[in-house]
Amino acid sequence: MKGTVKLNSVAEEEKSRFVLLAEPGPGGLVAAIAAALPRLLPGQREQPARPFPPVVLPGSKMAAPGPALASRRSVRGRGAGPSRPPPLPPREAASAGSSGPISGSGRARGYGGAQGPISGSGRSGESRLAPAPARLVRKMPCVADWLNSPLSIVQGIFVCFLAQNGPSPDWEKKVTEYFTEKLKENNATNWVPSLNDVPLHYLKPNSLVKFRCMVQDMFDPEFYMGVYETIDPNTKTRVLHFGKFRDVAECGPQQEIDLNSSQMVTSERQTFYCVPVPGESAWVKEAYISASQARVSPSTSYTPSRHKRSYEEDEDMELHPSKQKEQHMGNIGDIHGCGEPKRLETEASAGHQLISPNCSPPLDLNFPLPGEKGPACLVKVYERWDNFKVNDTLEVYGILSVDPVLSLVNNEDRENSSPLDPMECMDTVEEQRVHSPPASLVPRIHVILAQKLQHINPLLPACLNEEESKSFVSSFMMELSPLRAELLGFLTHALLGDSLAAEYLILHLISTVYARRDVLPLGKFTVNLSGCPRNSIFTEHIYRIIQQLVPASYRLQMTIENMNHSRFIPHKDYTANRLVSGVLQLASNTSLVIDETLLEQGQLDTTGVHNVTALGNLITWQKVDYDFSYHQMEFPCNINVLITSEGRSLLPSDCQVHLQPQIIPPNMEEYMTSLLTAVLPSMLNKFRIYLSLLRLLDYSISDEVTKAVEEDFVE
Repeated sequence: MKGTVKLNSVAEEEKSRFVLLAEPGPGGLVAAIAAALPRLLPGQREQPARPFPPVVLPGSKMAAPGPALASRRSVRGRGAGPSRPPPLPPREAASAGSSGPISGSGRARGYGGAQGPISGSGRSGESRLAPAPARLVRKMPCVADWLNSPLSIVQGIFVCFLAQNGPSPDWEKKVTEYFTEKLKENNATNWVPSLNDVPLHYLKPNSLVKFRCMVQDMFDPEFYMGVYETIDPNTKTRVLHFGKFRDVAECGPQQEIDLNSSQMVTSERQTFYCVPVPGESAWVKEAYISASQARVSPSTSYTPSRHKRSYEEDEDMELHPSKQKEQHMGNIGDIHGCGEPKRLETEASAGHQLISPNCSPPLDLNFPLPGEKGPACLVKVYERWDNFKVNDTLEVYGILSVDPVLSLVNNEDRENSSPLDPMECMDTVEEQRVHSPPASLVPRIHVILAQKLQHINPLLPACLNEEESKSFVSSFMMELSPLRAELLGFLTHALLGDSLAAEYLILHLISTVYARRDVLPLGKFTVNLSGCPRNSIFTEHIYRIIQQLVPASYRLQMTIENMNHSRFIPHKDYTANRLVSGVLQLASNTSLVIDETLLEQGQLDTTGVHNVTALGNLITWQKVDYDFSYHQMEFPCNINVLITSEGRSLLPSDCQVHLQPQIIPPNMEEYMTSLLTAVLPSMLNKFRIYLSLLRLLDYSISDEVTKAVEEDFVE
């Protein structure tokens, strides 16, 4: 395996870094900080110091666990100049990290700078804390420290822990504990800006962000330099750095990374490709935005490269697809006028993609549902990634990485890779584009905290098992009966006066798969609402009402064209080494409304037959068989399916209810619109809480009810 490091000796503009004043001697502040961990206070500011220019982390990827998603990857890096220093194999690096303890006579003078290093006298194996500047101004820490400069806090913990305990991975636990405690204080989670709500260009690079998302794909695990050492060839000064939570290594002017250092530690992390929750309702987004207390402003920390469109241009292209086509055609002309083609990285749909032999195709963000908007992110997880799986709904807190050098390095990899070097050419161009997309379109989040969400309803507590949540639930349970009566009346009016159909619709909306017996899912309740007017707007308005009640939903129009041309089943693309999404790749508890009233006579091709079969398996077994070319893999799901049809549905169902309208409004559009405007917003929120809460609560069936059900079944 080969690995090289590209060095850049030009220093960038000056920045501030955080440093705490430490008194000399073993009883100084460093010892006090170590004793106070994990409640480590954020650092304080030092005079501006020059940051180091970026150095690309030489990384490698290994085979991922799980069938059909694994591929063998190589250790690679980019070189500069004629010399190519030898790489450090992962096993050798991991074992070398535990040797060569920190020693020396220097006493701690400070910690917490953005580049606050551990330095040594130049002899291998001897390191000591670098003395801090003589004059430091002490300031009280503020909230902005851990929100705007989390890497400064991590650096402080890293330096302080090394000074007290020597090389040990335990400093990483202290980082997690620190931010966990911070996020528990006074609704601090609302202070953290969310990628779901805030445009990317309003977020500061390397700041703390959160992201509510679904795991669409899991890439191969990768190695990275957890701890690495740089050396100045002139002065022989050695500096220790941490590589966790970073895509780009730090290296001072005239410094090189010592790949053979005994202090180097190679670590492993898992990369998830995450997208916003498919079909998330507008009222959910609005509620999260209104609860946010984050303060953001347009970021001026870096200027995107000329070949990448700005955020405003992306929005403009989404609103005016014709401009996007004109830009594509314009770029084709530019290709003939210059030696190097411009790269086109857009959020265009497949209908507007223009492929050229000399032009990179638009980047497909791989959203499961058509028309979805929002950021896709590469989420890098450092611990307990085995707890998460594809299609899980997560909320992650981590450090935002949008360094433009990631795109530049990727371009250089493509241009400079030698066809004679098999290690350099193991990744195809398609795989490089998918796994290393431009950070301006697909930002990276280095996860500090990640939690699996029970639900995405912002009106409910995030975790119903906590004591505070139990009081909320108990108080809400007091008004269940009158609230159900109100909901029944509301849905009865929506179903044109059919109260029986409204009863079944409520049962459908609160149903969920609570257990599985062998292959049989227990708790699902698919309803076929037949008798719906053909080719009318009735089914569309029924979906709009359901959309106002549930956190996530999607309306699937069952036409011959959609069946034959839509991609329902996710499949593995081995060329790009990714899982290509499909319409049925949905998060748990999503409401899927299948509209059969638009179905006309026609012939289904092979794709259409497979799509109809997939819908039947979803309804009957609550599973989707993902296509891995050489085999299929079952992915269990929990999706509520409602089928609206004129007659009996072609698809299976648990219950068929024939709609019997009691009223025929002369203007269906006006009737349904007035129905939504008549209900009070506070009552609508209670409906939303009712339906989500009853899905999540545990319940028990009394002996009397069980006996009555048995007798009814026998009769």
